[in-house]
Amino acid sequence: MKKIELEILGLSSSQSQSGSFALVLGEKEGSRRLPIIIGMFEAQSIAIQIEKINPTRPLTHDLFKSFAQQMEVSVQEIMISDLKEGVFFSKIVCTDGEKEFELDARPSDAIAIGLRFGVPIYTVESVLSEAGIILSDMEEDEDEEETDEIPTSASTTVSTSGSGKSNLKEVSVEELNTMLNEALEKEDYERAAKIRDELNKRN
Repeated sequence: MKKIELEILGLSSSQSQSGSFALVLGEKEGSRRLPIIIGMFEAQSIAIQIEKINPTRPLTHDLFKSFAQQMEVSVQEIMISDLKEGVFFSKIVCTDGEKEFELDARPSDAIAIGLRFGVPIYTVESVLSEAGIILSDMEEDEDEEETDEIPTSASTTVSTSGSGKSNLKEVSVEELNTMLNEALEKEDYERAAKIRDELNKRN
């Protein structure tokens, strides 16, 4: 079974399901894209890892990584293995150094964990053939315009709580650093990611 490597292209609010997010994956050596609808918590967890934000307390996926490391288990890869009646199935491929084993998981959880271990994400041809989207040249042009809404820096599209000053461009770097620390203390990681993006633009 040939494995096809995927990369995260973006994350945005789902227009079809309120409170959900669309995680867009694309094949590294091809033009097909694989959109997967995920929940708010998983979207937040994925965005935090992409932005390299350190939460004040470990999230569930951080806990999984810590537990696995204590048990001397490492993750090898993430495999989106099947699609049945519109539902994606995935596996976390692990090893304890002697034997390899697989854990069933939702794709959103598997990807959030895979990002923390820095391992590749794969799928198979049958999944891409059924659920993959092939963009025409015209659609690619339109999609490039839409990447402002679905950037690789995924957390910028996850809605913030709106606390504090809403226009971060008007805030000084010193104030931004203070706001970032406050957001992290409150565990408002969505707002923290947005503040971090603004700080990165100024560096």
